[in-house]
Amino acid sequence: MTRRGSVPVADRWVALVTGALALVVLAAAVAVTAVAPDAGVVDPVPSPLGWALGAATVVLQAVALLWRRTAPSAVLLVAALGMALCGVWGLGASIGVAQLAVLVAAFTLGLAEPLARTWPTFVGAAALAAVGSVLSVVQSGEPLAVAVGLGAMQGTGTVGLPLAVALVVAARREVRAARQSRIDALERERGALVQAAVARERTAMARELHDIAAHHLSGIAVMTAAIGTQIDSDPAAAKEGVAQVRAQSTAVLRDLRNLVSLLREDDERTGTPEPDRVRSESLAGIGALVESVGGTGRDVRLTVLAGGHPLGQGVGPLGQLAAYRMVQEALANAARHAPGAPTDVTLDDRDPDAVLLTVRNDPAQARSVPQGSGGFGLVGMRERAELTGARLDLGPTADGGWYVSLRVPRDPDLLTLEPTTPTEDA
Repeated sequence: MTRRGSVPVADRWVALVTGALALVVLAAAVAVTAVAPDAGVVDPVPSPLGWALGAATVVLQAVALLWRRTAPSAVLLVAALGMALCGVWGLGASIGVAQLAVLVAAFTLGLAEPLARTWPTFVGAAALAAVGSVLSVVQSGEPLAVAVGLGAMQGTGTVGLPLAVALVVAARREVRAARQSRIDALERERGALVQAAVARERTAMARELHDIAAHHLSGIAVMTAAIGTQIDSDPAAAKEGVAQVRAQSTAVLRDLRNLVSLLREDDERTGTPEPDRVRSESLAGIGALVESVGGTGRDVRLTVLAGGHPLGQGVGPLGQLAAYRMVQEALANAARHAPGAPTDVTLDDRDPDAVLLTVRNDPAQARSVPQGSGGFGLVGMRERAELTGARLDLGPTADGGWYVSLRVPRDPDLLTLEPTTPTEDA
């Protein structure tokens, strides 16, 4: 961590290492020339003043690197100027010690800013570095033309090489940033889709709760009306009606608990015993459904037209649930809008391509005001039909009653499997 306004620790280390390395190389060159001045390791050999000025220059270059992030263009020009001054001081072949700071500054500027805006700075730095190189080559006795060519090559390489590396690194950073941005966008999109799915699931759950409550509560309403007329004239029948109300209340609580438990994600981890696990309502459960409705005193009849195979063979769990809910909602609507009217439920399983379910009720026996507006019942039926590829038909009958018909297609893939009879919900 660094204090606000201070030089980052990383930049301090870069400046320290660059300056120290340059001074070590310069000191080694001084030591070699002192031991063997005629060996030609450094040609020509700088004067003591030249060595001192060179050392001071590389130190100043290293100090300038402390601001390489805040003012990268200025630092590059200062470092390149230091390389030119080392040529003026007569360092000759030892001018390479001044290249270290130029390499670091050029790389930093290449990463910090786009080349389209900084190319004049790079051209100027290359020119200054070339001047220093030309002076060092001329001092070694080479012709001016050769010195200019070599100096231009060295100046261009000193600035161009770190620039090229910086451009590659910057491009890879941009690719990683673009990839991360895409991943973030996909995550946001996925989150939005999850939220939308949750919203749809909540809406579907609200309609499912409506179907369950409407079915059971309509039966409870019919039974309590009968109890009101029997409580004085037939107490025994009234007691039996109270028992039926209790049974219906228990059933609605059980169904609501089962529905809510579908939302729990940790059922597999809680070790819930198998008999208490929720089983989706199926075509096989329609018989028990009709029987429970008939137990409330309503005139409801079920007709099953078997097809010589297990009931509902080829219809998936979702299609069977949609069929069950359709019958449940249709019976609740019949009790609400046509109380006392006989109701017929027909389950036709003979068509090899589909199962046909029909709920038909006669006209109301007496003029009555419907209890409630119907809520999401018909909407829920249509959505379940669309979801399972079923066809829903409904409307008034010729005699003033009402019918609801659902044609649930069979899945050919399921027909190829070994037939199993759906388990009836207890």
